[in-house]
Amino acid sequence: MIHTLRAYGGMAVAPHHLAAQAARDVLRDGGNAVEAMVAAAAAIAVVYPHMNAIGGDGFWLIHEPGQAPLAIEACGPAAQAATPGFYRDQGLGAIPARGPLAALTVAGTVGGWARALEVSSRWGGALGLPRLLAPAIAHAREGVAVTASQAGLTRAKLGDGLGDAPGFAATYLVNGEPPRPGERLRQPALADTLQHLATHGLDDFYRGELGARMGAALQRVGSPVTAADLAAYRARFVEPLAVRLGDSTVYNLPPPTQGLSTLMILGLFERLGVAVDQGESFAHVHGLVEATKRAFRVRDRLVTDPERLPGDPRAHLTPAALDALAADIDPHRALPWPEPSRPGDTIWMGVVDREGRAVSFIQSVYWEFGSGTVLDGLGICWQNRGTSFSLEPAALNALEPGRKPFHTLNPSLALFDDGRVMPFGTMGGEGQPQTQAALFTRYARFGQGLQQAVSAPRWLLGRTWGASSTSLKLESRFDAGLVRALADAGHVVEVLGEAFSDTMGHAGALVRHADGLIEGAADPRSDGAVAAA
Repeated sequence: MIHTLRAYGGMAVAPHHLAAQAARDVLRDGGNAVEAMVAAAAAIAVVYPHMNAIGGDGFWLIHEPGQAPLAIEACGPAAQAATPGFYRDQGLGAIPARGPLAALTVAGTVGGWARALEVSSRWGGALGLPRLLAPAIAHAREGVAVTASQAGLTRAKLGDGLGDAPGFAATYLVNGEPPRPGERLRQPALADTLQHLATHGLDDFYRGELGARMGAALQRVGSPVTAADLAAYRARFVEPLAVRLGDSTVYNLPPPTQGLSTLMILGLFERLGVAVDQGESFAHVHGLVEATKRAFRVRDRLVTDPERLPGDPRAHLTPAALDALAADIDPHRALPWPEPSRPGDTIWMGVVDREGRAVSFIQSVYWEFGSGTVLDGLGICWQNRGTSFSLEPAALNALEPGRKPFHTLNPSLALFDDGRVMPFGTMGGEGQPQTQAALFTRYARFGQGLQQAVSAPRWLLGRTWGASSTSLKLESRFDAGLVRALADAGHVVEVLGEAFSDTMGHAGALVRHADGLIEGAADPRSDGAVAAA
């Protein structure tokens, strides 16, 4: 895709084309942006299972014209039985990354769908769950063509604990082998589970027959999560964080997400005074990388369970705080790095409907395929988000029952003073705030078209899924002179072999203009698409 796609009447973008089409078809049937996103969220949990699942978490930003954006936190806490002693009694000094012991938090994303549909009902949304979940059910039952990234990650990670996780091989291998790109993958048990939700309602996932079956299945394989943990969970509305820029306000989620870092990077970069003709220059890339370092330092000493924050995240988004931190950035030299880094897998999707209502949404299982544990008879792959907890009591994200883990997930939404609305985001662990900042500045500060801003070569400081080093990674399309200048400034540069690397995540964006025109951009690094109603 080279050109930004444009249309009136509604648009969706997703990192898998079938999810974007599911949302578009709901818009065509008269559904609103929330209903379209629920359809897309269910569909992508089926067609992109290495990146997300209904056994994971999610976060929403919802905008209605004339109203302040709403945020939904749909992340589950640690089970009541998930204590440091639980793991030490089994001879473990750390939480395993794979298997049932990695499945230690409640899955929140379905609860987020339910909360979002409360907003939809206030808008008059009435399509109903059978319609919204129908595409996902059909894809699960009839099968989908396995993507190259799913095939590659299944093969690469099979010996990394996934192959031993209960239910993984039976669900995601074909004839006992990792599937080939294009091979059909059917998920009949997941189809039945989604059909059950369509018939009995989303609350059944937590407090009905399905919740009881999930709790029993988790207990059978040795997970600390019980039916009681599921029954106690409800997603909640939260007040989004915001940063004021020159001509816009950008919103993101508060802790336990790293949304603060995304907003801080944008606020800090705004203060560096990079000229409008310096997009893709040393000043642009170096400035954002140095802003990232300062933002990550704040994030790593602050972001944790929202009930246990050591400080107010909003204090770091005030003009005075951003001014002071921006003054610490050397426009010519790199701050020594690395700092601790965090991996993560996820998907980001956006929808805008014909009334101008917009959704920025993210859904995840943390690492590729999460814990790898697939619940018997249900087809639900459970996340391993709880592996971000520490068993050390003094740690910022120390494991305690009922505590919410740190989240890399953070969807963004910008409201411009001229009436434009821009939902945008990406997957990619540490790369999420960095890619969002690159995308936004390219579009909003340096005048690039939306698709150009998404497709342009990207960088990543630190670690994301599939990469363990903490260098400044650059796609191979960057100008050699820029690469040398960054290295000369003290950045530890690593040029990747790929022109479009999965390491950089799968980004996307939509922009609705005041006259109703909608622009959309999908990432050529993904299997995604823009779909207009």
